[in-house]
Amino acid sequence: MAGQPKYEELRMTLLAEMAGSPPHTPLPTEREISARHGVSRNTVRQALDALEAAGAVYRVQGAGTFVAPAVVSKSLALTSFSEDMRDRDLEPASRLLAAGTVRAGRQVAGLLEIDPEAEVVRVSRLRLADGAPMCLETVHLPAQRVPGLAEEDLSGSLYELLSVRHGLEIGSAEQIVRAVDLAETESALLGVPVGSSGLRVQRVGLDRRESPVEATTTLYRADRYDIRFTVRRTARS
Repeated sequence: MAGQPKYEELRMTLLAEMAGSPPHTPLPTEREISARHGVSRNTVRQALDALEAAGAVYRVQGAGTFVAPAVVSKSLALTSFSEDMRDRDLEPASRLLAAGTVRAGRQVAGLLEIDPEAEVVRVSRLRLADGAPMCLETVHLPAQRVPGLAEEDLSGSLYELLSVRHGLEIGSAEQIVRAVDLAETESALLGVPVGSSGLRVQRVGLDRRESPVEATTTLYRADRYDIRFTVRRTARS
C-alpha cells in the first residue's frame, strides 16, 4: 500500500508467511529476514516489535523469535477454565500446587460472608492448555460445604467436581479484573519474563440461592488471554 511504512509491509508479509505454522515454530533470524526481504535490520526489529505487541510472536532471549499460541478470549458467560479450553480445541490440565483446610481470615470471610475463624478449603493450581502454562488459580470454599475436597482428585474441572460430588452449583459470579505486573515466582510458574503483564481476576461465585460459596483469584498470562464482551448503547431521551 502506497505510503505504508516499510516495517508495516514487512509485518504483513511475515504474518502471511507464519500462517498455518504451529505454535512455537521459530522464525528466521533478524539477519536472515533482512537478507531475504531486502530491508534493514532496524526495519526487521520494528516489524517484530509490532508482531510481539499484537501477540503474534514471542521472543526468548538468546534463542530467537517464535510463533505465539493463539490468545484465548474469555466471554462474560460463567464457564470453567476446562470448558473454555475445550471450546477452543485445547486440552486443559492442572498441576496441583497446594490443597488444604485453613482459617478463612478477614478478607476471604468478607467475600464468603462467613466468620473469620471459620475453616475454608484452599486449592492452588497451575492451569495448563495443551501443556503450556495459562494461569495461576487459588480457590477458597467454605469447608462445611465441601467436606473432603482437599483429598479428592483436583486435576480436572473444579466446577464439575463440586457439582457431581458435593451438589454445589455455581449459578452466577461477580468479578473484578485488574492489570498487574507478574512477580518473580508468578513469572517462573507461568513461564514468562519477570515483570510481564498479567490479568488478575477476582471472582465471588454464588450458588442458586445467590449465597457466596467460592472466592477465587486467578492470574492469567496477558499474552495468552483476554476478556471480550459486547456493549450496547441504549436510547437516550
